[in-house]
Amino acid sequence: MTHASSQHRFETLIARHGGIVRKVAGMYCAHAEDRLDLAQEIRAQLWRAFGRYDESRPFATWMYRVALNVAITFARRAGVRERYTGAAGDSAADPIDEPQGSAEQDERVAALRRFIAELDGLNRALLFLYMEEQSYLEIAEVLGLSETNVATKIHRLKRRIQRDLRSSELY
Repeated sequence: MTHASSQHRFETLIARHGGIVRKVAGMYCAHAEDRLDLAQEIRAQLWRAFGRYDESRPFATWMYRVALNVAITFARRAGVRERYTGAAGDSAADPIDEPQGSAEQDERVAALRRFIAELDGLNRALLFLYMEEQSYLEIAEVLGLSETNVATKIHRLKRRIQRDLRSSELY
């Protein structure tokens, strides 16, 4: 494949699956400038790695894997996590799209966001993919885990969410 045709194929695939980049950036960054930086970094890494993409496998799975690895590394940098957990009211960062509801519902959503913000990179990625309605097999492929491990981790995360929301008397 020539460089021009490779670039065209890459741009076509990115256009088709661009929502993945936006969602991952929104899950890991609360502030618009951080989301833009992360999205740019994800796209750059996707392009650098594109030559190694195996076209016999789903592009979205590969893209999730690259995007989440970049996001986890990005989030580990000094300051990003503190800015995420301290953020309030930047609705464009919300990984959860919900209609405006009652005050109680808003508090529950805020509690869920705080829970997500406190997760380590792997569990945040796991929960993100689960919320994206990826199958356990797809999640396993993206994260390099077994399906059984994915099922176990998701079950534990659900229990933690329920326990944390119950303890905050919002569940």
